[in-house]
Order: sequence, then C-alpha cells, then structure tokens
Amino acid sequence: MSNQNTRAVLKISSFRFFLGTRLFLTLGLQMQAVIIGWEVYRITNDPFSLGLVGLAEAIPAISIALYAGHIADIHNRKNILLFSLLVIMLGSIGLFWGFSSSLPEQVKLGVIYSFICLSGFARGFYGPSSFAVISQMVPREILTNAGTLNSTVWQFAAVIGPALGGFAYAWLGLDFSFIVILLFLGLAFFSLYQIQIRFEPKPPSQEKIMTRLKEGVSFVFNNKIILSALSLDLFSVLFGGAVALLPVFANEILHTGPEGLGLLRAAPSLGAVLMMSYLSLRKTIEHAGIVLIRAVGAFGLCMLLFGLSENFYLSLFVLFLSGAFDSISVVIRSNILQLQTPDEMRGRVSAVNTIFIGSSNEIGAFESGLAAKLIGTVPSVIFGASMTIGIVAVTQKVAVQLKKLRFY
Repeated sequence: MSNQNTRAVLKISSFRFFLGTRLFLTLGLQMQAVIIGWEVYRITNDPFSLGLVGLAEAIPAISIALYAGHIADIHNRKNILLFSLLVIMLGSIGLFWGFSSSLPEQVKLGVIYSFICLSGFARGFYGPSSFAVISQMVPREILTNAGTLNSTVWQFAAVIGPALGGFAYAWLGLDFSFIVILLFLGLAFFSLYQIQIRFEPKPPSQEKIMTRLKEGVSFVFNNKIILSALSLDLFSVLFGGAVALLPVFANEILHTGPEGLGLLRAAPSLGAVLMMSYLSLRKTIEHAGIVLIRAVGAFGLCMLLFGLSENFYLSLFVLFLSGAFDSISVVIRSNILQLQTPDEMRGRVSAVNTIFIGSSNEIGAFESGLAAKLIGTVPSVIFGASMTIGIVAVTQKVAVQLKKLRFY
C-alpha cells in the first residue's frame, strides 16, 4: 500500500534532510522570484524585461546541463549539491546588492541579469545531482513514493514562498525580504550537509566525455515513453505558462499590488500540493500515459480561462486548478524517469530532462514576454494556451506507447 511505502520513505534520515533542503531552498528561491519580477517590472515597465529574466537563467542552465549530468554520474553528488548551493547563495547576495544599489537603471539591470545568469549556472549543476542522489538514499521498491514526496514538498514550499515574498516585500521592504531569503538558503545548506550517502569513486574511464554525453541523449531519444512525456511537458510549459506575466496581470489587469502578485504566484502551487498529497496517499496511477495526456489538456484549458479572466478571484481559482493538473504530469513524468533510467545514467538523463523541462520554464517566460510585447499580454496567454491544447491533441494521435503506459 502507498501509505506504508510513504512511512517507509520518511523513516530514512538522509531523505528527511533532503526534503528539508528541498523545502528551504524552494522557499528562498520562490520569494526571490516574486521580488525579481516586481522590481524588474517596476524599473522597466516592460513585459519583455520579464521574459529576459527567464532567458538569463535558462541559457546558462541549458549550456551546462549535459556536462553537469556527466559530472553527477562520476563524482560525489552531495559535494556537487553543496557547491552549487553556495553559488546560488552568492547569486542571491549579488541580487540584493544590485536591487538596493543607487546605480543607473540600465547598469542596475545589467548587474541583476548577471547574477541571475550566475544562479542559472549553479542550478544547471544542482538539478541533475539532486535528481540522481535520491536513488542513493531510497530503495528502488519505494522510489516512486520518494519522488512523489519530493515533488509534494517542492509544491508546498512553492505555495508559501511566493505569498511570503509578496507580503514581506509589501510590508517589510526589500532589505528584510532578502535577509529572510538568505536565512532560508542557509538552512537549506545545513540540511544538505547532514545527508549521508555512500559514494564509491569509479575507476578512470577511457570513454571520451562527448561519448558519455551522447549516451545520455541517445537513451532519452530511443525511449519512446520518456521522449513522449518530456516533449509533451516541454511544449505545454513553453507555450502554456503565464507565470512570468503575473506582475503585468497583477498591476494592469487585476489591479492588485505585490500582495496580490504573491497570491497569484502561490495559487498554482497550492493546487499542486493538494493534488500531490492526494496522489501520495492513494495507490499508484495505473493508466499513467492516458492520465498524463488528459492532465496536460486540462492545464491548457485552465490557462485559456486565466487569459480571459478580469476577476482576481476567478484568476486565483483557475490558477489553482492549473497547478493541480500540472502536478499530475509532474508526478507521472518523475516516476517515468526514476523507474526507467539506470543508476549509472541518472545524472545525464536528468540533464536532458533539465533541458527539456527545467529550463523550458525560463524559456517559456521569455516566449511569454516576447509575445506580450508583440501582440499584447492577454492575447499572448490565449495564444499559448491554444497551442498547448493543440499539442495535446497531436500527442493523443501519435504517442501510442505513452498511451499504453501503466504503473503497477
């Protein structure tokens, strides 16, 4: 039963500390994301600048992802995580300085984008090692439960983080907000340091780095189920997301302040954490492929309604639903990757996942900002949601193996 497996996972001390790291890191970064969005839009009054925030993080993360996956497969993953987290903290300190400085606005923006790039490099290394290290702490028979708990903790923090960031910024100011962010990152580092994993150094390989990188890419592209799941999520996030434009919606369409922006950012994650909590307590999803396709389709419909809404509470509700449906696809995709990837390739496969999904959030933010500048904020969201629904229709026709996928 799933309840017994969940309790078994939580008995593992190192995994509990890993969940603590996930919690505190996500709280800090979600708070930071709200403040970055609000401040950058306040400085520029241009939705395209919000898209550049996503691009500034995505480019370094994508450029380093495959190499980072290779490193995660041959070196101590805990040490990689610790170093990456230190660089993320340095990036947050740099952002704090950039926002609070009296530099000219264009110079200030350059400083801000530079430290976002630095964080992007660090997160490019953090992602593959974070995914791969779970299998070193948790037995395979309860790996899906560990993956669901990991995603649930992330979503829970993603509920609290944006709301906390919005209220802290609105009531206590920029300086105090960044102090809280750095405190959370420090707690994440402390929790990560407590994790105990067994690392056995591998003998030097005669295999060239490029050969090893190609192996990871080939594995993903030759596994039709993984490829279909990643492609579906990639295009739905790329076109369907509207998170980057929430400062514009909060300010100009729904007419609320940073507090409202925090709630809008938190609403999808609240829906996600409730859905993931439900999924963690029930038996494994059997017809996983069909459920995945339908969940992404429902996500697209929610984003279409959000683009059409001019009511704050209706917008909150459809964002809540979008998070619930999106979390289903996150859980299914995570379980597909955990169950179908050999341990010696987890870092490289996770790196491909980072390119497909992790950075598609940031590239999707750029696409949203560019589309909003060219055709307007509301039309850009409607266009993206329509594209997502169309992609789901195509996937329903062509992804035969994915539709047959079952978890037993």
